[in-house]
Amino acid sequence: MSISEATYARVALEDPESGWELVCGRLRSRPAMTVKHNDVIDALYSQLNRQLDRAVYHVRTGSGRLRISTGTYYVPDLFVLPRELEQRLRPDALEVYEQAMPLVVEVWSPSTGDYDVEDKLREYQRRGDREIWRIHPFDRTLTAWRRQVDGTYLQSIHRAGVVDPAALPGVEIDLDRLFD
Repeated sequence: MSISEATYARVALEDPESGWELVCGRLRSRPAMTVKHNDVIDALYSQLNRQLDRAVYHVRTGSGRLRISTGTYYVPDLFVLPRELEQRLRPDALEVYEQAMPLVVEVWSPSTGDYDVEDKLREYQRRGDREIWRIHPFDRTLTAWRRQVDGTYLQSIHRAGVVDPAALPGVEIDLDRLFD
């Protein structure tokens, strides 16, 4: 049975701990994650938060939803949010964004690895998110997809050193520190 977007918003607001997503009209709760998964998100959050101007950007981890045009709502592991978009929402509304984000990140986990790659990353590209990262904490890799002027994405794989998010000038993510 398919549920409406309005029902989804009520469920998500009433049960925020479950991190509900809506996929093709069906509720999906985000499963528990591994220690390594959570450590990588915390380390990335820390690096981003120290470098970004908080008057311009906020970093969201496991909260906030990105709406896909089909009515699907995903909760990314992390995304960078232009603050001007946040200010447009009512304070009591479910935090949902349809606009493209400068950076969206999914961290591989045994419980979500397949659908993150097969479903979510493809949908983030359809949304037009500027840069999409998939971090694999066990393989110690960061795969980046950067949106090009023609709307296609250029993929690159990073194993060490510094990665500069294209849409966040002056920000540098040290992979060696990220994976420690």
